[in-house]
Amino acid sequence: MHQLEGTKCSFLLCLGMSIIICSVIYMRTRMPTEPKVLEPPSCRSFSTECKALLPSMEEGVERYRRDCQLESYIMNSRMQCSNLTRDLHFITKPLSREEEDYPLAFIVTVHKELELFVRLLRAIYMPQNVYCIHVDNKASVEYQAAVLKLVSCFKNTFLSSQRETVTYAGFSRLQADINCMKDLSKSKTGWRKVVNLCGQDFPVKSNLELVQYMQSKQWRDRNMTPGVKQPESMKHRTRLQHREIVGSHVATRFRLKKGPPPHNLPVYFGTAYYALTRAFVDFVLESPKAQDLLEWSKDTFSPDEHYWVTLNHIKEVPGSHIDGGWEGDIRAIKWRDQEGRVHNGCKGHYVRDICIYGVEDLPWIVNRNSMFANKFESNTFPEALDCLEQWHRNKVLNQTTVPIEASWLLATQSNSSSSYFNSIAGA
Repeated sequence: MHQLEGTKCSFLLCLGMSIIICSVIYMRTRMPTEPKVLEPPSCRSFSTECKALLPSMEEGVERYRRDCQLESYIMNSRMQCSNLTRDLHFITKPLSREEEDYPLAFIVTVHKELELFVRLLRAIYMPQNVYCIHVDNKASVEYQAAVLKLVSCFKNTFLSSQRETVTYAGFSRLQADINCMKDLSKSKTGWRKVVNLCGQDFPVKSNLELVQYMQSKQWRDRNMTPGVKQPESMKHRTRLQHREIVGSHVATRFRLKKGPPPHNLPVYFGTAYYALTRAFVDFVLESPKAQDLLEWSKDTFSPDEHYWVTLNHIKEVPGSHIDGGWEGDIRAIKWRDQEGRVHNGCKGHYVRDICIYGVEDLPWIVNRNSMFANKFESNTFPEALDCLEQWHRNKVLNQTTVPIEASWLLATQSNSSSSYFNSIAGA
């Protein structure tokens, strides 16, 4: 009997030890490991011209991006979300109480260049914020699937419930923002202001700096819609009827004239970009006056360049700025016709009279310290985005009040990843 009891105890002890060993092995395989450093030449090194932005670059030591094949990684990866967000260096914790207490909402409209979108999203991503992503109906099936895969890894990020086939300068571009606003108005996140972006934007201010800028005395209770009373040179946009050739272009309708704007509203002209209070968004979605202006704008040219700024000059609108002009440093853009006055020329190249930035444009962008810069291309001038992205992440991590996690670093040095980690504070 005693022998049987001894055998039973030995069996239970062995079983227990086996369970513990198996559990340890399982946990070790499940625990996130340090992000794998991609060795050169898989990753391109940073251009030497980055040194103006990245003074911590050491002579003779090359710094490499850690995610070289980003696009193919997302398209082909079957990894769990925890691994994907880690390997793509997303920040997963609020970096300060100030930011946590002032969540922002973002509307991002995209249709191409998956790598640009991923790098933009991880630059603006913070877990306390909320993000509505509008994917153009023109985007390829593969692109849509990749965006959905990434977005589904975050509880605070989602695709717009209603999508448009966006046409340049068409009403569909304005409608895409409205669609996201409807979704954001239902969000349980108590976001304070909403900012709109396109896939070729990139932030200059950190999230903390955005929050501080939004809460500054000038903008605390106001909407930011830079613009002025519609100049004579722009009045054809709203005086003549236009029609949108879906997915192609906008054309005038045989020079047919439009009726006057509803409610005798004076029309303003400004940028399509904004920072709006939640109360203003509610007004846009619920007010008959806003709905009437929206309906009237359907056959105008580039209505997003008059709709927001016109509403923001109505006295009774929440957060209105009736005396506002071009105030609000929302975008750093180099327009061709401003060369020699506002900027020293485009060091990349112009597309539709807007500069696609090269590396030599970056000091101008940084010195302006706008909220965002526009435009970037990953194929023509990849080094410009590499440098700005690294500079921006360095700034974000330098401002944090929480311990920095290794997966948040975007680059490594060829001799030692830890030496870069240790030098981040001096970047």
